Amino acid sequence: MIEIIGETMKHVFIINPNAGRKGKLEKFCAEISACAERLGLEYELYFTKGPKDCGKHAGELCEKLAEGEKLRIYGCGGDGTVNELVNGVYGYENVEIGVIPMGTGNDYIRNYGDPDDFRDLESQMKGISKNSDLIKYRAEYKGEITEGYCANMFNIGFDCNVVDATDRLKALPLINGSLAYLLGVAAMFIKKKGADLKIEFSDGTVKDGPLLLCALANGCYCGGGIKSAPESILDDGLMDVNIIENVTRRFFLSVFPSFKKGEHLQMKKVIDSGKIKYIKEKALTITANGESLKLCIDGEITIQKRVEFSMVEDAVKFIVPAKIAGK
Repeated sequence: MIEIIGETMKHVFIINPNAGRKGKLEKFCAEISACAERLGLEYELYFTKGPKDCGKHAGELCEKLAEGEKLRIYGCGGDGTVNELVNGVYGYENVEIGVIPMGTGNDYIRNYGDPDDFRDLESQMKGISKNSDLIKYRAEYKGEITEGYCANMFNIGFDCNVVDATDRLKALPLINGSLAYLLGVAAMFIKKKGADLKIEFSDGTVKDGPLLLCALANGCYCGGGIKSAPESILDDGLMDVNIIENVTRRFFLSVFPSFKKGEHLQMKKVIDSGKIKYIKEKALTITANGESLKLCIDGEITIQKRVEFSMVEDAVKFIVPAKIAGK
């Protein structure tokens, strides 16, 4: 058994058995087993039994840890998998989490490097963990309270509506993920549907009224590689708040290419317009001016009325593949 930093560690791979064709999945599992055995690792493969089972099983594994025992959990999936893992393992000091990307989004791991590098199993198993902050939320809707953690980004307004439209379009025949996302962007661009919010900042100031979008970011990327929060750092103890006013379609089109690359904050047009605000915060509260708001949490949509957000520093240990860990 391999030793990591002088101590033995178990490696658990949580796999969705419905992800991909059967033959491809069997090959993937065989590759995990071969690599782990070659490195002398103690390992286990676990196949999820339904929605949210990845996070549930991660939590169960943590509860069973003996004192001093260390554990690595790898989720095979995308940003939703990262979210399940951080909510499952938060509070356990001896647990590290990683992701072997499946699909096309993978925005959280883009903060560390190329998602393709996370598909290198040996590099993953030899990787090192780095501390990452989380954004905690406490949400209220119709008398019910929901609490949890976000690894990458919250989205409200335009980009949340794009995710919602994309999910509905993917359910149609002959429309894959990439095409669904492009069609979702086009549909929301035509509608220019945002959100009507009251945002209360930690210094007591308030922003109240209609917006195109509001994003609260721990990481830089959303929408499969759009660098909407270019100054975000995963371990700086701050969330980056990105607010775009109800701009014209012409303004949106002219800024979007730079927005996608994370270069919009330096544009003279953006600075002069005052239409895009970028603020670093430790905590804030957002309330829907209407009956409710759509809140996208690491790509998963919920309906809420009022949400409190706050930073939790060094909340989880995330595995970075060896080939990029030193970069």
